[in-house]
Amino acid sequence: MTTQHSNQSDGRNEDGGIRDERQSVKLKMSSRELWTILLGRSALREPAQIEAELDRHWDRLHQGLTYYKPPSSSSAVKVKENKDVAQPLKDFGLRISKLLGLDERQSVELLQCYLQEDYRGTRDSLKVVLKDERQSQALLLKVADYYYEERMCLLRCVLLLLTYFQDERHPYRPEYSNCVNKLEKDLVSRYQSQFENLFKAEAPTWETHGNLMTERQVSLWFLQCLREQSLLLEIIFLYYAYFEMSPSDLLSFTKMFKEQGFGLRQTNRHLVDKSMDSLVDRIGYLSSLILVEGMDIDFLHKCALEDCTEQHQFSSAPDVIKEMDKLLLTFGDIPHHGPVLLAWVLLRHTLRPDESSPVVRRIGNTALQLGVFKYISTMLKGLGVSGNNCTASTAKMCIYGLLSFVITSFEEESLQTDGVATQCSHLIDAACEVLSAPSLAEVFWEMKPNMGLGMILDSAVGMFPHKIGPLLQLLTALLSNKSTVKKVYNFLDKMSFYTQVYKHKPNDVISKDDETLWRRQTPKLLYPLGTGQTNLWMPQGVLGQVMIGGEQGYVVRWEHSYSSWTLFTCEVEMLLHVVSTADVIAHCARVKPILDLVHKIISTDWTVSDCLLPLTSRIYMLLQRLTSVINPPVDVIASCVNCLTVLAARMPGKVWSSLHHTGFLPFASNPLTNMAQCVSAEGMKAGNYGNLLVQIEQPRGEYAVTIAFLRLVTTLVKGQLGSTQNKGLIPCVLLVLKEMLPTYHKWRYNTYGVRERIGCLILELIHAILNLSPEGEDQGSLANTEAGQAVVNIMGVGVDTIDMVLAAQPSSCGSEGPGQILIQTVKLAFSVTNNVIRLKPPSDVVSPLEQALTQHGGHGNNLIVVLAKYIYHKHDPALPRLAIQLLKRLATVAPMSVYACLGNDAAAIRDAFLTRLQSKTEDMRIKVMILEFLTVAVETQPGLIELFLNLEVKDGKEGSKEFLLGEWSCLHVVLDLIDSKQQGKYWCPPLLHRAALAFLLALWQDRRDSAISVLRTKERFWENLTTPLFGTLTPPSDTTEPCVLETCAFVMKIIGLEIYYVVSGSLEQSLKDGLQKFSNARRYEYWSQYVKSLVCHVAEMEEEGISSFPETQMLISAWRMLLILSTTHSDVMQLAEDSTKLKLFMDVLDGTKAALTTPTSVPCLRLGSMMATLLLILLKQWRSVVATAPDILSPLSLILESVLQADQQMMERTKAKIFSALISVLQIQGLNGGDISQLPQLLLSVCETVKDEALALIDNTRHMRQMGDTAEDEDSMETDSFRGPQKDQRDGVCVLALHLAKELCRSDEDGEHWVSVMRKIPVLPSGAAAVAGAGVIQTICLPLLSVYEVSNGASQSFSRKSQDSACWPGVYRLCMSLMESLLKTLRYNFINEALDFVGVHQERILQCLNAVRTVQSLACLDEADHTVGFLLQLSSFCKEWQFHLPSLLRDVQASPEDNSTSAKITAQLHWCRIQLVNLCYLCQTCTYLLHSKKMLHHYLQAKNGEALPPGPLPRTQRGPQTLSKEAAGGGEREEAEQKALLAVQCSLLKILSKTLATLQHFTPDCCQILLDQSMDLAEYRTLFVLSFTTPAFDPDVAPSFGTLLATINVALSMLSEMEKKKEPVSLSIVSLASSDEIQALKSLLMFTMENCFYVLISQAVRCLKDPSILPRDKQRLKQELSSELSTLLSSLSRHFRRGSPSSPASGILPSTQSKQSTPGSKASHEGQEPFIQLVQAFVRLVQR
Repeated sequence: MTTQHSNQSDGRNEDGGIRDERQSVKLKMSSRELWTILLGRSALREPAQIEAELDRHWDRLHQGLTYYKPPSSSSAVKVKENKDVAQPLKDFGLRISKLLGLDERQSVELLQCYLQEDYRGTRDSLKVVLKDERQSQALLLKVADYYYEERMCLLRCVLLLLTYFQDERHPYRPEYSNCVNKLEKDLVSRYQSQFENLFKAEAPTWETHGNLMTERQVSLWFLQCLREQSLLLEIIFLYYAYFEMSPSDLLSFTKMFKEQGFGLRQTNRHLVDKSMDSLVDRIGYLSSLILVEGMDIDFLHKCALEDCTEQHQFSSAPDVIKEMDKLLLTFGDIPHHGPVLLAWVLLRHTLRPDESSPVVRRIGNTALQLGVFKYISTMLKGLGVSGNNCTASTAKMCIYGLLSFVITSFEEESLQTDGVATQCSHLIDAACEVLSAPSLAEVFWEMKPNMGLGMILDSAVGMFPHKIGPLLQLLTALLSNKSTVKKVYNFLDKMSFYTQVYKHKPNDVISKDDETLWRRQTPKLLYPLGTGQTNLWMPQGVLGQVMIGGEQGYVVRWEHSYSSWTLFTCEVEMLLHVVSTADVIAHCARVKPILDLVHKIISTDWTVSDCLLPLTSRIYMLLQRLTSVINPPVDVIASCVNCLTVLAARMPGKVWSSLHHTGFLPFASNPLTNMAQCVSAEGMKAGNYGNLLVQIEQPRGEYAVTIAFLRLVTTLVKGQLGSTQNKGLIPCVLLVLKEMLPTYHKWRYNTYGVRERIGCLILELIHAILNLSPEGEDQGSLANTEAGQAVVNIMGVGVDTIDMVLAAQPSSCGSEGPGQILIQTVKLAFSVTNNVIRLKPPSDVVSPLEQALTQHGGHGNNLIVVLAKYIYHKHDPALPRLAIQLLKRLATVAPMSVYACLGNDAAAIRDAFLTRLQSKTEDMRIKVMILEFLTVAVETQPGLIELFLNLEVKDGKEGSKEFLLGEWSCLHVVLDLIDSKQQGKYWCPPLLHRAALAFLLALWQDRRDSAISVLRTKERFWENLTTPLFGTLTPPSDTTEPCVLETCAFVMKIIGLEIYYVVSGSLEQSLKDGLQKFSNARRYEYWSQYVKSLVCHVAEMEEEGISSFPETQMLISAWRMLLILSTTHSDVMQLAEDSTKLKLFMDVLDGTKAALTTPTSVPCLRLGSMMATLLLILLKQWRSVVATAPDILSPLSLILESVLQADQQMMERTKAKIFSALISVLQIQGLNGGDISQLPQLLLSVCETVKDEALALIDNTRHMRQMGDTAEDEDSMETDSFRGPQKDQRDGVCVLALHLAKELCRSDEDGEHWVSVMRKIPVLPSGAAAVAGAGVIQTICLPLLSVYEVSNGASQSFSRKSQDSACWPGVYRLCMSLMESLLKTLRYNFINEALDFVGVHQERILQCLNAVRTVQSLACLDEADHTVGFLLQLSSFCKEWQFHLPSLLRDVQASPEDNSTSAKITAQLHWCRIQLVNLCYLCQTCTYLLHSKKMLHHYLQAKNGEALPPGPLPRTQRGPQTLSKEAAGGGEREEAEQKALLAVQCSLLKILSKTLATLQHFTPDCCQILLDQSMDLAEYRTLFVLSFTTPAFDPDVAPSFGTLLATINVALSMLSEMEKKKEPVSLSIVSLASSDEIQALKSLLMFTMENCFYVLISQAVRCLKDPSILPRDKQRLKQELSSELSTLLSSLSRHFRRGSPSSPASGILPSTQSKQSTPGSKASHEGQEPFIQLVQAFVRLVQR
């Protein structure tokens, strides 16, 4: 023994700290942990690891329960001397020792293990608990429970080894086998003595074990004692199944069991209560089996057959036989004796047949009187229900040998005591139980028919079909796989005897004299069914043997061949006939075995189902008839439904359509139209099943039909029927959700475990629905009905209840025990809830389910705590994992603090989470889930994450900001996991490493500065973090661990965030070193190449689809982020070499090309889109690098072609990016020295795009208009209509394509090149019109109408703030400026298109000019600017304008304008006139707004949401340059407001100058009107009325000469304001604008004044010469102008003397006047004289 001990300790030390997480002392592994490891439920999964654990704990397994020693004084002394354990723990350990009678040192170890594994408090709370008497008592009892479980787990480990050490299919068989071989020597003797000690043990009392040993504790102790006895016997039984028992051992076991009364004569039997009966029975069963196994009946049978009985071990032990005879003659008072006596009879009869007959007979009779066969079937059922199924199947093998031999050795009659029938049925029951063992059915069919159990089958055939049951029961048991199915089918297909029973001899037979043989005289139908139905004939002349004859009646066996399958069909038909008569019960008893057989056959081998059609097709009718009778036969109905479930798995559609008509399932009485009606279950009928449930099953407490019904509906749901059938299933599902799920736990149940099974089946159904219907039709009803609350109740069962149920099971290995079903139910509830929340459509309404999930219950029993406490569950690792998964989901979606919900338990639960996270043997998936939960919590649960981070302030100073990691911080584990030295070890697999990095990334993304600051400065942190980036990954085609890609992506993102947020000077040196190393090791090139190969791999793989796509996408996204950062932080990121940059850029280009030029799949497009964004950014940022790059246009134009051919809906965004990229390349590289090979194709692509987009938009916008709302007020230019994202992309593409068209024009300076290119493109119209957009303008002209039109024919303008944001008004503005530039360049060649454009968009143009008065948003002013610019270009063609437009405008009504003018111009020129009037009004508006700064300021403020004046002001919108509400400080705010004001003023000034320049074309030429006396005045209208008031803001006041004078005044005053430089403090224009801007502004003001003087002089002379104006008015005009202009002239000359800018005339504005002859529009470089001279000349003229 000593050597083994030393080995053990060496083994533990060699381990190299495998258990380093045991904080205080290096603890021994608990038995439960060992059991978990052996089951393969831990992180230790490799055979070598399992072997190491078995070697290390071999001694413990060998000692069994004696491993736990009784108290001793030497041990107590050692505990006291131990310095490593705290005193309170020692004291408590001694109390444990007293209570449990356990060695003191082991008590302290037990306590430490308990605290490590099962304690549910914190370290601090433990101190309190140990001091408080009441709490410490509770803790003592918990430790006692833990101790009991430890003992059980130790025995379970041995049982597990014995179960699988010869099972070839088990992964750890060799390791188990080695261990069993080492244990084998004295295992049984040790365990046998332990068993004896247990049943002889005296119950503890409070005198011996302390006053905590109450009655309840004594009862628990005894329950534990029985459990241990049962497990010990199970181990001994399994041992003897593999190893031989010697005769002397058999004798000693027999004596021992006799003394113990097979479990019934326990020393403490006064403690047995009802709940322990099953355990006591189990001890009896196992005792009996051990003895039978010990006699080795199988070997005995073999010896008897081969006639070598002397080989059997008992043949050479006569003394033992005598002893046994004596012992067994005293048996007979307990049922458990039966099998032992029967086996002994066989043994004696076979070995010494001569000398033993009286003893044998006597023992045999005793066995039969004990009802041995009935006992065997009860025993096998009892063992099979729970416990290790290996034990049950071994028992069946053992009994199989016994029964086979018994039946072979003795006549059947001699085995019957109490009447033929009952004993026979017990024998058949026993045979069926035995044959249900997996491999026995095949063994049976291979045997000779007259051997063993084959003889039972023969006798059953002898009574068929008079008794259908026995034969079918046996055959059903004999079905185990496909080969046996064929045998059973054929066996029944060829029957040669037909047995009938007669009360009296029938008339139509003749018999021999001795009445032993009968013969039929006439043929006979065997079933009284109607003609045309299936039936059986017995022909004439058939002989029948009379088996039993006489007064009681006759049993006749006719020698008639027939198929039983036809007979079964007749039986079913008969039942359908007699269904409403009194015979129904008898017939049901005959049909049920048929249905059970059919069910077993089709579920074992589907191929036979076609042959069974006559039966299966009648099931529907059977179901319909049987469910509608008064007292329906529930068991037969259940069998019918079970059959249909199997059929539904293969052909759901057919089963559903046939079932639909039976009325069995719930149905809707009126058709279902909407979801609400479904959820309310209005008009739903429960069907025959519903009535059956309420009227029969619930009162009886038996639920066979319900279980079958739930399985059927689940199968139908999984069958994924069509949508109409699915609608038909809704009533079934609703019945379950509304009537069953909320109440099933309150029903009456006769059998334990049925409630759990029904709950489990209901949840399986819901789970199936949620997994199959992503639209989530039914989850609405789950979330919104009381069913949701029921699911919550199931989840709320809690870890304690589950542990209790598990503890109550005889043995926890079974997979079918109530505990396992309960765990499965709770797991399903988790999964269902998780799916419901995941699939729930976003809405503001909180469903009852969500409310139930998050409501706070009293006493801290809310669901969040219950979920969190599943972390304490140790039996099934999936349970805590799913609980945490649901917590994770709730933490994300529910508006609540998990930390607050946890209340006082928070710290303890945190410790439990971390303990499992730290454990090296814990199942890896739980660890990953915990880290994922924490990752989500970083963002959504601030309180909880603080608890887990557990940061402490350094030195405890309040104000200091330095933090340290607390003892219970999750960061310890995370840092361990990313440690480069740990990678690749079994406790840190790649998935766990990935989860740890995901958590760190969450901290960085959420900017948890306290945690980041601690991590940053940790030694080797950056080195460990960046390790993955220096590894070499397998090529994308061979990637086995996609999570490695994510790992690298997370690292890149963390580095990126760190660089982005931290000032480069403050970065940690170690990070800088890491980046330097990254650059030096050419990792940029490596990763760039790898990312490119990833993209190419996805592109190639797209046919097969790629499994790791999300990980791939994440890595590419992270790499993209790093590269984008490197464009701005190249110094830190050490990416400065142009050659490297060029390589990276070309890789990106190649990647983009690979992704976007393949046949498109969604993954490719996603990656292509991401790469295109990166390409665009690099193009913009690395212009110098791109300039040196090889030809980029070619691949880009290829990509564009490919993108334009792909599915447009997916390509919207990408298309926009490629257009942008092309624009950038054209700007950087130009057309590469006139290389025009791609130009034709590119132009074609671009123009086609604009056309297509425009056409598509007509449809889109028309659709929007039909759906749209009513318009805003007419004069407002803004309506915020909702716009979907899809449309924006559309608009954006249009905008970019137009920009690109412009860019292509610009790249080609002289323009002729364009025309020649266009001529080469056969598809497009040639010549100059092609240059105007290759038909683009014609295509886009009409669709642009729908841009700004909404329903009701009213118009609207912007729904956007920024000028060029991608929206339709933006497109419209761009078109306007495109028209302007084309008209300017092409002049007469383009006039027709331009005039068409005006014709179509006249209303918008008018509205736009009017709108300046009400909306001063920059977008609106920008449009007005473009519009006036276009009109200015068009005004050069006045004559063409007037001739062209009437054709378009016949419908315009005459307007009440100046009649003298309209008389001279045809009535159809109204629009032109309205246009002029509008221009004049626009002039007035601009002047007024420029003049009245306060008014303008007020408008802009109102737009910012301040000081809104009362009254219905038009809705306005914030301009992008206007101030945001949160601006800090008054000064800043004022400055921002002034800047906004300035921007608007500049826009107004631009519009004003262009308006005046345009009006100049509609007023007579100055020189001409001054000098030419014979000029036709009717050609020009008077544009301004004779009035000299300042301009008004009222639209009713017409523009007048006063307006023009005011304009000049405003311009002058602005000029002089800019000259003032004496106000450094005040917010003058000078202080807000740059010098260039000021220069431009001055030129603009000069241009405005020149044009204004020009128009003023021209209009004044026009009025003076107009005969229709009264002389009095002319006089007034002269006077006013003379005084006003004189004043202005003096101001002007003063101004010019100071030195003033020249007029730009053609500078800032994109227009040059056509009349270069006029002094006003000439660029006056010779000083200002001509301009002033003209005015002076005019003044002199007026003053004459």
